[in-house]
Amino acid sequence: MRLPLTFAPIAMAALLASPALADSMTLSGTGTVRAAPDMATINTGVTTQAETAREALDANSAAMADLVAALREAGLEDRDIQTSDFNVSPQYVYSDRRDDNGYSLPPEIQGYQVSNTVTIVVRDLEALGSVLDQAVTVGANTINGIVFAVDDVTKLEEEARKLAFADAMAKAETYAEAAGLRLGSIESIREVDTQQPPMPMYRAQAMEVAADASVPVEAGEMSYSITTTVEWEIEDDNN
Repeated sequence: MRLPLTFAPIAMAALLASPALADSMTLSGTGTVRAAPDMATINTGVTTQAETAREALDANSAAMADLVAALREAGLEDRDIQTSDFNVSPQYVYSDRRDDNGYSLPPEIQGYQVSNTVTIVVRDLEALGSVLDQAVTVGANTINGIVFAVDDVTKLEEEARKLAFADAMAKAETYAEAAGLRLGSIESIREVDTQQPPMPMYRAQAMEVAADASVPVEAGEMSYSITTTVEWEIEDDNN
């Protein structure tokens, strides 16, 4: 059904009377803070092989008991030693021989392998090299990836947030000045979720890194970054 033509001027007047949408400017800023790590996480353990699973397990259990005792003696607390992987698996031997029908013969079990890994946290980085050396000395034969970290990043994140906002503000002021605009009130502030990547130092067999009395380890620095997106109302300086 067609509306009466007399409604058209009323609708137009209402449209003209509605307030205009406020103009805005949205910019992002990034703040980065660097700090020396104060802890390291390491996976270390023992892998043993024997003719039977029982023999491999017994040898592995004895070596792991020595390893855990050495870690505690080195100053690690129980909370910083956690079993992270345990595996018992047969070891196969594959043959090129074939049966009377020409099919390959199935692999034969040659023995068994047992692997036990603990994830440890070293909170005294000055002792890290000696901890690694001590672990290998008592029987550890695998060390997988040292990851450095900062235990409490609260203050670092706070500083990064301040730097991120200052970065966004500086950009906004520059653009506003260049465009002849004036920044108004802040409409919103959004923080982009930024995950800090770990810092793996190396991945190696422990027997390869423990040639010296104490393994040389360099912790370096870590960077923590936060990105913030800020939206401002803007006003025309010419008005």
